[in-house]
Amino acid sequence: MADRLDSISVSPRQDAWRRLKKNKPAMFGLFVLVILIVLSILAPWITPYSYAQQNLELGPSPPSAAHWLGSDLFGRDLFTRMLYGSRISLAVGFIATAVALLIGVTWGALAGYLGGRTDALMMRAVDVLYALPFTIFIILLMVVFGNNIILLFLAIGAVEWLTMARIVRGQVLHVKQQDFVEAAVSFGLTRLQIITRHVIPNVMGPVIVYATLTVPNVILLESFLSFLGLGIQPPQSSWGLLISYGVETMEEYPWLLIYPAALLSLTLFSLNFLGDGLRDALGDR
Repeated sequence: MADRLDSISVSPRQDAWRRLKKNKPAMFGLFVLVILIVLSILAPWITPYSYAQQNLELGPSPPSAAHWLGSDLFGRDLFTRMLYGSRISLAVGFIATAVALLIGVTWGALAGYLGGRTDALMMRAVDVLYALPFTIFIILLMVVFGNNIILLFLAIGAVEWLTMARIVRGQVLHVKQQDFVEAAVSFGLTRLQIITRHVIPNVMGPVIVYATLTVPNVILLESFLSFLGLGIQPPQSSWGLLISYGVETMEEYPWLLIYPAALLSLTLFSLNFLGDGLRDALGDR
């Protein structure tokens, strides 16, 4: 009886947070992400080295007291480059996902609420875009316009919104039949007001879950582009660029591959754990 009263007295947001806290893998993922973000922000105060600082006399050296994770071919501290690389990789993941959210939620909400021919035309456009090889499209953009980090954010975000648009459209088709939307129409609110004030806020649960699962996909895509030499350029670093260097020298200097790859894998696992936990916490109660 007390549990029922507690469930009634708390808001949906509080209930979702309580569910999430009970999910140990999700909380582990959240903890890891928070630690990574804090470390990347505090990187200049954590390590005494610069990400571009070279020591050619030192060269590639294994982990030691001076260089916790070793150094690369140019004597640059690997731990430092991984910290600064996390700034780039996480920024690409979150900013590109935000771009995908902005486009996908807007497109899907308009298509689902307006319906009819407008819906059909907008979703056929999504189907056509799905057929395009977007990885090749991004590569062409980077080749034509150069290795611009802002362009990288926008280009990746601009190709990750299609599934989001479909998810939002499906949710909107259900929500717009609800009584509160019909009440808003009867009060004389415009379509834009109904969409922004009533429809979109009520489909944010699945949107948040999918956004959490989009971030690792974006990070992987950035890592793939950097691995091909089309993403972040030296002396800057990202996890993909570090892994690319590590692959070239893995037989002689395995630590150059093991540590960046392990950090990338840990981040991807954490994001997926958190996404699964959010899906369960925001599900039907």
